[in-house]
Amino acid sequence: MERTKDECTAEKSRPSTEFDEEVPSVSSNLYLDQVGEVVLNLNSDGLSWKLVETMDNDMDGSTCFGINLTSKTESEIKFSDVYAVEFISWGLIREANIPNAGGCILGCDSEMHRFVVHGVQRSKTRGSVWIQAMYTFGHKDLQTCLTWMNQINDYINREIGRPKNLLVFVHPLSGNGNGCRTWESVAPIFCRAKVETKVTVTKKAGHAFDVMSSITDEELNSYDGVVAVGGDGFFNEILNGLLSSRHKVPYPPAPTDFVHLSGKNGTVFVHDANGNAPATSFQNDHQDTFLDSSGATISGLPTCRNKSGSCNTESADQAPTFTFPNEHFRLGIIPAGSTDAIAVCTTGARDPVTSALQIILGKRVCLDIAQVVRWRTTTSSKDAPYIRYAASFAGYGFFGDVIKESEDYRWMGPKRYDYAGAKVFLKHRSYEAEIRFLEAKAENENQTNKKDLQGSEKQSLWNPQKKSRRLVCSVNCSVCSECLKPIQAPSKDPIITGYTSSEEVKWLQCKGRFLSVGAAVISCRNERAPDGLVADAHLADGFLHLVLIKECPRALFLWHLTQVARKGGDPLNFEFVEHHKTRAFTFTSFGDTSVWNLDGELFEAHQLSVQVIQGLISLFASGPEV
Repeated sequence: MERTKDECTAEKSRPSTEFDEEVPSVSSNLYLDQVGEVVLNLNSDGLSWKLVETMDNDMDGSTCFGINLTSKTESEIKFSDVYAVEFISWGLIREANIPNAGGCILGCDSEMHRFVVHGVQRSKTRGSVWIQAMYTFGHKDLQTCLTWMNQINDYINREIGRPKNLLVFVHPLSGNGNGCRTWESVAPIFCRAKVETKVTVTKKAGHAFDVMSSITDEELNSYDGVVAVGGDGFFNEILNGLLSSRHKVPYPPAPTDFVHLSGKNGTVFVHDANGNAPATSFQNDHQDTFLDSSGATISGLPTCRNKSGSCNTESADQAPTFTFPNEHFRLGIIPAGSTDAIAVCTTGARDPVTSALQIILGKRVCLDIAQVVRWRTTTSSKDAPYIRYAASFAGYGFFGDVIKESEDYRWMGPKRYDYAGAKVFLKHRSYEAEIRFLEAKAENENQTNKKDLQGSEKQSLWNPQKKSRRLVCSVNCSVCSECLKPIQAPSKDPIITGYTSSEEVKWLQCKGRFLSVGAAVISCRNERAPDGLVADAHLADGFLHLVLIKECPRALFLWHLTQVARKGGDPLNFEFVEHHKTRAFTFTSFGDTSVWNLDGELFEAHQLSVQVIQGLISLFASGPEV
């Protein structure tokens, strides 16, 4: 770069901790489009600039007939928020034109060589929304522009964790058929950031699953991640394709395992959801930990089985080449669906540009995943265990019926859920079921209805004074960070440790008729439920939120649903609603059955078990800003 005395100065700044060398702070006079001549500074943190004072100034500063023309403000952008710099050749740089009555000409346009710095800004009105920022700089000397571009690119390339090669799946029919248009709107951002993308537009249901399950680990390791352009159900398809043949852990207990517990010591309460007297308690005094690393038991229950009864983990000489959690490989979602709860909960916004910017900047959050094991499809079937995974929600009863009903109205787009929901609500069907869940002793503040379980006391129908303080998951969440510490320790198994506890393991049981049985992995916030189904559910705390809606009059159920739909509502504070934090539960249906809703996808099961696997995957997201 050729620099004159008036144009450029250089000085030494603080040592760079990353490269252990002194990094010069470079300063040059350039022109910023729609601002004017500025002094542009570059240091190890980013760029900053300040408007140059006009040469025709008086003793008090730069004025024209008493009007101050000089801006004393300084602007900056961090390299962590810069994703590209590009040359745009010779062209016009516009200066700020400020009209005044004194006849002063306060700016002029001129042509010069130009380059653009692309970065991100946070919306001033919607904190979780990210917007693109462009700063066009110019100089008469081409070499000056090219040198600045090279230096900025050098710092961008030093940013850690940014993807270079991504596998992208586009669902063309997501939402209102906006999948392709959504991708076309953000694809230039990836191109500008020099992120290579292999794009597959799916042609049929299950296409993405087939590709992800059949791709070799060697090829998968060549990518930095996979991105879904679609809704929650499409993300679920890709997630299951990724994990189906690669993720190996012991199964949770099956519902039939509990018949062997009778006659032992310790207590497991049996609770009738419809208020009848408790049945005989199961007993157990084992202190074995959930998913013990030996693979033996959960409170005396066999957990390490597959179709033949053996452990479903791979042998030492068959160690997988693609493991979970994976520090290198991340998943991303660009929202184009009907609800997009996963995108809202992980980025704070249902905005494709925000998601795209967080992907290319390499943001990361860990996410719990629910492993669902179906033991039987119907009461008479003899199925082999079948595994599915869910990232946001597993629901039976009302939420399952809504998804099933809506399948006939896909032509309506997202409105089909409102129509199907109204039809299912009017039918007001309840289902008989038995649920057993692992008690979370450490979470005292979340043991709602424990007295109700023991049959000694019931809540009032509605008690606003009981509304507890909510600790909502957000950027750099302290709850998730603290919970993830054990599985991030290098000396411990990242999967098993998340379930290990020295406390006695206790299983509780609830049976009766239910309007809905739901397990939320995350809060499931969306436009229809602004606080989500469980407002204080976290992305990576290692817990499921089991929500049981017992049979009740239609008017009370409507009251509950209005609380879900209201900002600041409290849908869990009802007599007929039970909420339990747990790491695992089992489910058995009786009589007429509903269908399960796994992240918006239908799943039939008469008997199943669900366990949460803490921090199993990483997402390209920063978390919602509160």
